[in-house]
Amino acid sequence: MVRLQKSPNEIYSGIEAGGTKFICAVGTNPQDLIIKRIETTTPQKTIEEVIKFFKSYTNIDAKKRIASLGIASFGPLDLNKKSPKHGYITKTPKPGWSNVNLAGKLSDALGIPVAIDTDVNGAALGEQEWGVAKGLDTFIYITLGTGIGGGGVINGGLMHGLVHPEMGHIRIPLDKDDIQDFKGSCRFHKCVAGYGCWEGLASGKAMQLRWGKPPEKILKNDKDYHRAWELEANYIALGVYNLICTLSPQRIILGGGIMGHPGLLEKVQGKVEKLLGGYISALDSPVKFRRYIVRPALVNKKSDVALSGVLGAIVLAKCMRND
Repeated sequence: MVRLQKSPNEIYSGIEAGGTKFICAVGTNPQDLIIKRIETTTPQKTIEEVIKFFKSYTNIDAKKRIASLGIASFGPLDLNKKSPKHGYITKTPKPGWSNVNLAGKLSDALGIPVAIDTDVNGAALGEQEWGVAKGLDTFIYITLGTGIGGGGVINGGLMHGLVHPEMGHIRIPLDKDDIQDFKGSCRFHKCVAGYGCWEGLASGKAMQLRWGKPPEKILKNDKDYHRAWELEANYIALGVYNLICTLSPQRIILGGGIMGHPGLLEKVQGKVEKLLGGYISALDSPVKFRRYIVRPALVNKKSDVALSGVLGAIVLAKCMRND
């Protein structure tokens, strides 16, 4: 990645593009962000609102020039720079958003270069620049919410390959304490022969399908409370264990709404420690696990809104990649 030469009058713009909202920002770091939330509706209406926000900022402060835009987006995405559909959202389950040229439309409308990557890769970049991954060159960021997504950095570079990582779809076994005919929530990977995909078994959508209510409403006075969260911790720990053994990250960051549940992180840390069974000597104590599997640091403390993704988009804008 090559850093842009910044003049005193240049700033950057970023978007964390999600299935429910677009978080748009102008700035250079966590201390100087101007943020706008835009609801995700149709592609045309949402993109028009995004363009309006960035153009209005330029009109307010004509002395500042937006040099570039970074987008950390839901997907799947076409990230092949040689593809005629580079920067497109491809076959997404989000209704109406398949085959949308997100990067191209914004670049043409704003007249600036655009860099795009996955929302989780963007969040990883934000945490590497200003958060809990600072100084690390190999780490993973997992977001656990309505779905499960994963990305990160290996040997200093964002994870790319045939497409981009789809960590939420690794296969894990159906827990013995789960509903034994549970098929999971993933429409692509139904639970078959006792195995499902991580997202299908552990996402917020899976929890709602299993318990009849979203995770945030599974409370202490519910009869299924302890079973629900014990099961969730088991599934999260299994996925994390597999990624540790596969990629050997220096740290694992667990973000997303599900991880806000009190005590869940600590349960996951303990269960991963048991699964590893002392095999990795660098993780030989509970204290080390508490420092190894962590929450993201980049959160607006007033609103409890995660900023890792949009700040990662700012980093993408700063560091346009060479082909």
